[in-house]
Amino acid sequence: MSEFKLILAAHMRSMVARFGCLDAAAETINARFGASVSKGTISRKLSGSLDWSVLDVAAMEAALGAYPVTRLMDQVRVQAAISGTIPNTSSIAQAASISRESGEAVASILAAEQSNCAGDIVQAIKEIDDALAAMTASRAALVSILERASRA
Repeated sequence: MSEFKLILAAHMRSMVARFGCLDAAAETINARFGASVSKGTISRKLSGSLDWSVLDVAAMEAALGAYPVTRLMDQVRVQAAISGTIPNTSSIAQAASISRESGEAVASILAAEQSNCAGDIVQAIKEIDDALAAMTASRAALVSILERASRA
């Protein structure tokens, strides 16, 4: 499985977890696009036996107000335009992403503490989730490297 697919899977697992249950994730997609996605379909997508659709991603990102898959695709497109190929996500790029997202999370936490505004608290939670997603994606990529090395 490509690194991109592993990172995509990690982002989708993270978003489904934020809904709290598979039913909630399925109903979010259904409500947004009038689809007929069930808890079982979400489970199969999480296991990798079915692929995530663009509608799944769009519905869940919009509902959560977080856009990790969209950002991932943007990064891949920019890197592809620069290099002329679809790149592997490097450990250095992942470390930079973790650093950036963690820094934004810390800044948001401090802002929320100072303001006591619900909007700032929600923003801090979103930034923490983004930092966790960056770490999860990096971990998944490193596990993939380990798995490839153990097969060689």
